[in-house]
Amino acid sequence: MRIVITQNMTLDGRIEMLDDWFDPADQDPELVGEMRRQTAGEDVLLLGRQTFEDLRGYWPHRADDTTGVAEALDRADKRVVSATLTDPQWENTTVIGGDPLQAVRELRRQDGRDVVVTGSIHLAHTLIEAALVDEFRMFTHPAWQGRGRSFFPDGFDAPRLRRIDGKVFPHGVVYAAYELAGLAHGDGPGGTALAGLGSEQED
Repeated sequence: MRIVITQNMTLDGRIEMLDDWFDPADQDPELVGEMRRQTAGEDVLLLGRQTFEDLRGYWPHRADDTTGVAEALDRADKRVVSATLTDPQWENTTVIGGDPLQAVRELRRQDGRDVVVTGSIHLAHTLIEAALVDEFRMFTHPAWQGRGRSFFPDGFDAPRLRRIDGKVFPHGVVYAAYELAGLAHGDGPGGTALAGLGSEQED
């Protein structure tokens, strides 16, 4: 399976949402359609504890959801990385209490579709630094935050990327997907070339 990080972010690259620039329940129909297309290609949703709890506290209770996100999250195969969580209290959820990098390496060796990480900033940064990310998906919103954590870890020497997909949506959101430059489309980094809801540090 491939490891994919998908994040909502500002024009200055911030993915930690400290201002109100993103409303998950208020998206234009074309953007919702793109999210559904990507969800259809997922086998596993991999999350850090804080992002998992944010999603669990919001989506299952949205009886008025018209995006389809609530239903998709309920049926998704969710894996949450946490050293303290014991009972996830959400169907189809498995807690990864051990080494998350080892768990991700095992997932990458399995056949299947995408393992998607969203939000989960500490986890996402850890996977980037460990060269375990095959694709980077960025939904850039027309907002400037000026503070907060970014898509790539601070001080990280980001590699050259090649855009493999993209679209501009009516309300100003720009979607772009990237893989490492120099790879054939669909190849992974092989652990060498490279080392949603924004959230706090995961445990």
